Amino acid sequence: MGDGALRTYSSRFADVMEMRAPVAQVSEYLDAHQGWFGRCAAPMQVMPLGCNGYRLTLGRFGNFGFELEPTIALELLPQQQSVYRIETLDDPSSDGVAEVYAVDFQASLQLRPEQEHTLVQWDLDLAVAIRLPAFIGVLPESLVQSSGDHLLRQIVRQVSRRLTWKVQEDFHAHAGLSCPPRRRALF
Repeated sequence: MGDGALRTYSSRFADVMEMRAPVAQVSEYLDAHQGWFGRCAAPMQVMPLGCNGYRLTLGRFGNFGFELEPTIALELLPQQQSVYRIETLDDPSSDGVAEVYAVDFQASLQLRPEQEHTLVQWDLDLAVAIRLPAFIGVLPESLVQSSGDHLLRQIVRQVSRRLTWKVQEDFHAHAGLSCPPRRRALF
């Protein structure tokens, strides 16, 4: 790939997902991620890693003629007091990837009772370090940084909206409940 500089892009995201069921029912569903995670993550490629981990291939993304098909390994940790955490998982099968990019994914989902419904409030701290090709170094630093920040937000917005909607649809369909209408992301 060349001797390009290592660039880091990071951001924080937060949103809310409405589930039309009590916390206990939502928690039971989320605890059984082996059933819903692969279905809801599609069309991303998903491969289970152990009992709580998954390798996801997000699709092809790029900027300035440089394209990447990012893969990330995540661990869905067991809930603790209605809080779920999702963290980057070391994936030994991804040899060589660390020389091109590295991802630090730290998310939490908190279940909050709201009358007869449950609100799932999620927060994501995401940092991506990418070794860009040397030819990108001729571009102004501010342009490279702002373009990378924009691309990161675009990827998270696209993936999170699709995943949020699919989880809501899947949960409500399996519970025999009407699904809340789609809403715009808060970011």
